[in-house]
Amino acid sequence: MKKHIFLAFVMACLTFSMSARAQLVIEITSGADQLLPIAVVPFGYSGAEPLPEDVAGIVQSDLLRSGVFETIPRENMLSLPSSSQNVSYRDWRLLKADYVLVGSVTDNNNGTFRVSFELLNVLTQTRVGKREALDVRPSNFRDAAHYISDKVYQQLTGIRGAFSTRILYVTAEGDKGAPTYKLQVADADGYRPRVVVSSKEPILSPSWSSDGKKIAYVMFRNRRPSIFIQELATGKQERLTQFEGLNGAPAWSPDGKKLALVLSKDNNPEIYTLDIATRKLERMTNHYNIDTEPTWEPDGKGIIFTSDRGGSPQIYRVDVNSKNVERITFEGELNTRARLTPDGRYLVTVQKNNGDYHVALQDMNTGRVEILSQTYLDESPTIAPNGSMVMYATSERGKGILAVVSVDGLVKYKLPSADGDVREPAWSPYFN
Repeated sequence: MKKHIFLAFVMACLTFSMSARAQLVIEITSGADQLLPIAVVPFGYSGAEPLPEDVAGIVQSDLLRSGVFETIPRENMLSLPSSSQNVSYRDWRLLKADYVLVGSVTDNNNGTFRVSFELLNVLTQTRVGKREALDVRPSNFRDAAHYISDKVYQQLTGIRGAFSTRILYVTAEGDKGAPTYKLQVADADGYRPRVVVSSKEPILSPSWSSDGKKIAYVMFRNRRPSIFIQELATGKQERLTQFEGLNGAPAWSPDGKKLALVLSKDNNPEIYTLDIATRKLERMTNHYNIDTEPTWEPDGKGIIFTSDRGGSPQIYRVDVNSKNVERITFEGELNTRARLTPDGRYLVTVQKNNGDYHVALQDMNTGRVEILSQTYLDESPTIAPNGSMVMYATSERGKGILAVVSVDGLVKYKLPSADGDVREPAWSPYFN
């Protein structure tokens, strides 16, 4: 691919127009063949006022979209116990449930509620782990539910759950010719969206700091891109770069002290690192072709990036200390927007084959490549902090949506919006 064509491709990925965007809605399209049967019983509650959220319903939705569990429909349940003392294991054996989650909600009469829960093994008729209780405010019922989902997921799979994490994404609303762009943050299931920053000019490439307290992104002002960082809790915003030409693709280092980014201040797009405290720049690449889309290795020793230095966009690695560069991808007409799983085992890219762009997974140990998605114009993959799922932007019926696929390719679900398009997803790290 010629240099000017690749640059046009990069700029096309950086700009888009969208209509209004509301809460994401989950549509599960496929799951694994062998699922773990679990019953999430509606939590007991005897208060006079209705609860702000259905905790058990949120947990059931979380577990269902993980692709690991098969949940027993509520209408099929023969009993509705709220504690282990009231469980008739015979009822759940008849429904072929391996596990049962029971719980209750009690009004503390001080503005908070106590949410208690326990997970039971139907086959052994024993409790898995211990019975837990949380005191939560009405506004934190969803947080409590995601916490419970994380506990169940980890207890039964041995893998930390990611239901309590969040996602960033960019939307736009209004006239397609002059939309208002919004960077939004929401729960990982798409609920509770909140606008982080709004602008009449494009917002691109959101990125989370390793502790989840700050974000970085590109925002245009007067048609010129700059890189900003922002504290999520306070909204405090700071512009880091405003060089001539490209200021793009910020990516936080694992220790949170630096950003990898793309600058063309020296006439060609190259990868740099920026020390956030000292503002010291260090050039990582030096090539007459375009280098872009950096992401750090989990140990911080290398930066993975996209370059067309081999004739077409492919994925390369630069050693942070030696500056030595090596090519990583060899399959596909092109590979772009690489991301590594937290353990560094797998590389996720957008790969083009026969004119189609799909999410691909490369095993960094064996080099084996698998195509994970079969949707249309897939782009911008981002990986859950437990490495189990990949979220990406795609198109359906001419509208941009988010989609999710498991790293084994068996589980797929979509997060469409009734009101418009969505792009540029970024999955948060764990918050503790």
